[in-house]
Amino acid sequence: MPHPLRTRAFRLLFIGRTLSLLGDSAIPTALSLAVYLATGSTGALALVLGCAMVPKLLLLPLGGVVGDRFNARTVALTTDLVRCVTQLFVGAELLSGSPALWQIAVAEAIGGAAGAFAMPTVSPLIRGTVAEPGLLRANSLMAVVNSATRLGGPALAGALILTVGPGWAFVLDGVSFAVSAALLAAMKVRHVPIPRRSLLTDLKEGWSEVRGRDWYWTSLIAHAVWNGAAAVLMTVGPALFVRELGGEGVWVALLQTGAVGLLLGSLLAGRAHPRRPVLIANLSLATYALPLGLLAAHAPVALTIAAYGIAQAGLGFLNPVWETLVQSAVPAHTLARVTSYDWLLSLAAMPLGYTLAPLAASAWGAEVPLAIAAVAVGAACLATAAVPGVRRFGAPGKQEERVAEVPA
Repeated sequence: MPHPLRTRAFRLLFIGRTLSLLGDSAIPTALSLAVYLATGSTGALALVLGCAMVPKLLLLPLGGVVGDRFNARTVALTTDLVRCVTQLFVGAELLSGSPALWQIAVAEAIGGAAGAFAMPTVSPLIRGTVAEPGLLRANSLMAVVNSATRLGGPALAGALILTVGPGWAFVLDGVSFAVSAALLAAMKVRHVPIPRRSLLTDLKEGWSEVRGRDWYWTSLIAHAVWNGAAAVLMTVGPALFVRELGGEGVWVALLQTGAVGLLLGSLLAGRAHPRRPVLIANLSLATYALPLGLLAAHAPVALTIAAYGIAQAGLGFLNPVWETLVQSAVPAHTLARVTSYDWLLSLAAMPLGYTLAPLAASAWGAEVPLAIAAVAVGAACLATAAVPGVRRFGAPGKQEERVAEVPA
């Protein structure tokens, strides 16, 4: 089987995705610093972040329908152009020296809405440009790029902020979306059209595909719990490290170790071929309970950091394996809708963790939400082993058969 990068369409997709991910990876650091410096208020930052998140959550199911009704290339190209404009606008606002908070919030809301339509197109784009035997390698390549940009993004943002200002990070991100759109315009993507029906009918069909696979919806619950647990750590972890565990430098060391683990796990996924991939991938996510539990128990910092690296390697392994399984098992005409439900559950769990963790920490101490999160993520991921579809998927003679590509 030829390497996916030898296929022109995937090569263009890979380059565009790499550039947009690199630009996006610098935005969280630049946005948080720019808004805080401009307003001096953490509440203002929360407002801007909420404006970006809420439209994304509300519109994700609709984004899945649009991704299936229309060619994923067209949808992705359009959303890239929209996000290009919004990021360039925010960059110009910041470079002006007197940014208006409400204008930044509106631009981020529009960008978040565009993201709701862009996210479900990723799997159809990969499946539409790569033959099935090359899907795992293609998804692994995408995961490696994602991990590498997470590792280098904060450093890029820091360099831009210290030299030319945070506004240029948004300009860079806008340019990356423009290049990605141009590359998408130059490629062709296979597309299976679906008949035009009511929006509710399309949403129901996508949900029935999710509900009809016990390995899928039970795994989604475990993945959502993982995201909620990650939000708990990101919320109470910094304060705990600053106050009691060595300061900001140690917290940064933990995050960087996690980024390295994520990259190594992504590389491993391209080479490993477990006989029961869903089971192994979910069990790898259960390792996230280790750093949470060790942190709650005030274990040695070096041990906690090492455990976090292992846990992130588990995530790095799961991501490309999971994407490949879904792309192989789910009919092409419902893939965008199915993945939109995946994103919806994952993203919805994170605000819950962000909200509940500080309340629990203020009432009982940071150790309590960390311990609860450790138990929850370990139990949820391990419990999927009791699901017949999780255990059997990939076993000899038990591989799920894909249904017909074209709907009746």
